[in-house]
Amino acid sequence: MVDDAPGELVRSLERTAREIRRDVIRMLAEAGSGHPGGSLSMTDLITALVFHELRIDPAHPDEPNRDRLVLSKGHAAPALYAALAHRGYLPHDELFTLRRLGSRLQGHADRNKLPCIEASTGCLGQGIGMAVGMALDARLAGRPSRIYTIIGDGECQAGPTWEALMAGGHYRLSNLTVILDRNGLETDGPTESILGIEPVAEKFRAFRYHTVEIDGHRFPEILGALEAARRRTDGPTAIVAKTIKGKGVSFMENQHAWHGKAPSREEAERALAELPPLP
Repeated sequence: MVDDAPGELVRSLERTAREIRRDVIRMLAEAGSGHPGGSLSMTDLITALVFHELRIDPAHPDEPNRDRLVLSKGHAAPALYAALAHRGYLPHDELFTLRRLGSRLQGHADRNKLPCIEASTGCLGQGIGMAVGMALDARLAGRPSRIYTIIGDGECQAGPTWEALMAGGHYRLSNLTVILDRNGLETDGPTESILGIEPVAEKFRAFRYHTVEIDGHRFPEILGALEAARRRTDGPTAIVAKTIKGKGVSFMENQHAWHGKAPSREEAERALAELPPLP
């Protein structure tokens, strides 16, 4: 299943993901603050969602039957903003107003600023609860909307995360897909040394989620997992995506220090040299 994705689709997504990574670096260097590590680790996941999986339309951002994406790890908003800009939801030049006073692009996703942001997030453990509520609402209203949420592994140390997950499993919300960006690092170091969450896949299964484990940087696996989630009719899906913090930039990869530190101008130039546009 995971190897059936058309080659041109995969190449298109890879090109788009590269441009999003480049934008993340430029945005954060311009802002002088922000979160590169987790933005880069989830870039491939967000690209697959925004450019392939989600039924959304920039011309009709409030269409009631649209799919919804809740970025529960709201500090990774730069990758979401860049993806939405490339999808046509906001002008590309606006990306470089990130974190400026009066900008629509807050440091954490804010639904009051942009019509394409489904939930204001950043307080870890809350976005997943809103996603579960949206999924339950869609089912009760008879809407075909599917709800997707990306959570962080440090976020899995927060109690509200598991309360929300328990509700999603209890109500058998087959329109809900939870994606864990499992990069293994948080602000202060490895998740497993701070407050271990393993065996996390088994925990999702215990909470009644159909659970798959994938390489979160390999598009055929990402697309295959999303396709399998779409076909489920007996409960929610959890996708545990193994990723690399700071993916694509050698001096950021697997370094927790880059969780919430923006690159300098010189560091941004080095990073961009490692991320040339793909043909």
